[in-house]
Amino acid sequence: PPPYTGVWMGDSKLCAIGVHCGSHITSHGLALNCCTDLSWFEHIVPCGLEGKGVTSLSRELGQHVAVSHVLQPFLDSFQEVFECTLVSSEEPG
Repeated sequence: PPPYTGVWMGDSKLCAIGVHCGSHITSHGLALNCCTDLSWFEHIVPCGLEGKGVTSLSRELGQHVAVSHVLQPFLDSFQEVFECTLVSSEEPG
């Protein structure tokens, strides 16, 4: 929910998106929770957001969702949305 970044399912974050700038280096990334062991998040305040939770595709869909099942559709959608061609030195997975 605004003003928070990422992809949310109600009050639970499904995907974190981040950018870091420092020492003349910019890095960015995302973390999509597919079949993550969510119990680890019980020991921290995820993303520093009190009262917010974390979820996964597996929890939301009620079935195991492996990264290998999501990777290619995600890459295809990324290329479409950002109108680009992704290049990799190795095959995904």
